[in-house]
Amino acid sequence: MEQEKTTGAYAVVMAGGKGERFWPQSRLSNPKQLLRLLGNLTLIEQTIERLSAVFDYSHIIVVTNTNYVAPMRSLLSYLPRENIIGEPEGKDTAPCIANAAAYIRSVSKNADPVLCLFPTDHIINDTGAFYDAVSDSLKVAERTRHIVTIGVRPNAPMTGYGYIEVGDVMDFSVKTVFRKVCGFKEKPSLELSEAYVSDGRHRWNSGIFILKHSSLLEALKQFAPDMHRFYDAVASCYAGHAPETRIAELYKSVPEISIDYAVMEKAANIVTAEAAFDWDDVGSWTSMRNQIVPEKNNNVVRGLHAGLDTSDCIIVGNSNHLIATVDVKDLVIVATEDVTLVCNAKSAQRIKELVKLIAGQPDLAKFV
Repeated sequence: MEQEKTTGAYAVVMAGGKGERFWPQSRLSNPKQLLRLLGNLTLIEQTIERLSAVFDYSHIIVVTNTNYVAPMRSLLSYLPRENIIGEPEGKDTAPCIANAAAYIRSVSKNADPVLCLFPTDHIINDTGAFYDAVSDSLKVAERTRHIVTIGVRPNAPMTGYGYIEVGDVMDFSVKTVFRKVCGFKEKPSLELSEAYVSDGRHRWNSGIFILKHSSLLEALKQFAPDMHRFYDAVASCYAGHAPETRIAELYKSVPEISIDYAVMEKAANIVTAEAAFDWDDVGSWTSMRNQIVPEKNNNVVRGLHAGLDTSDCIIVGNSNHLIATVDVKDLVIVATEDVTLVCNAKSAQRIKELVKLIAGQPDLAKFV
């Protein structure tokens, strides 16, 4: 049965990140969301394709860096051009969401539309169950004053994920199970994440949030007044009361903060929908192992590789460049035209640190 599309809600796709953990393929000029890391579609195309079953194209808003607006508009030519919004600089997710909310309020016929906030780097194969969870979350957000997030039951101790502590089941008379959120835990230690997996009271934080426009403004006003003022100022720009260049000025002074820190960790009216679908956050090279069937000796290979006694490695290159290995184990090896990365797989999260180190060296900054 064809998925019924919502008419009053808007999807906001947050696509401004640099994807530094996927360096050296992800660069300032060609970020992760524009890469074909898995399959023939880029991550942003996969996200839009998934959401288009629920939201009309006119109700899908993409917020990205100003430098990526042109390639995004070219790649996503089926979206209205004005729905791809550029941020003059990345200040994390709170300013991104406030900006999108201000734009949506300026174009929405609904005085209080529901906003559905989605990252771009998720892999979800069971789209039917995903649509059920989103549909039920829309109903809860529309009927109540709750902020809804989607939590994923952890099946492994992942230290790179955020966690949600959940409590009692909430009765919203929908198919999806909803629970009260008791707290958020950011990227715990291995010991803590192991405890979270076993105690049954924690879920992975998917980074998906669904809430009314008015609920967002109330939360910003209460917990992040500087972000609320930023919203008001940006809303004036979209209403035509200030020049567009004013938005760039506003970004210079707005704090850099995530929506989790600004609002979600402080609000008491948050509930989580239990995800009945598979979910993976493509956050670093090691996450490729969850999506690509390993070859001999548990190696995940994209490109041309030959090896002796090579095991448990992630090897990424192209068909014109041979990567040859001897007696290596548990490595990430990524080769591009101008850079080769060799990294212990256990340290894949530290690639972001490496990129900052390289960016700070004038003779190497061109490789970032």
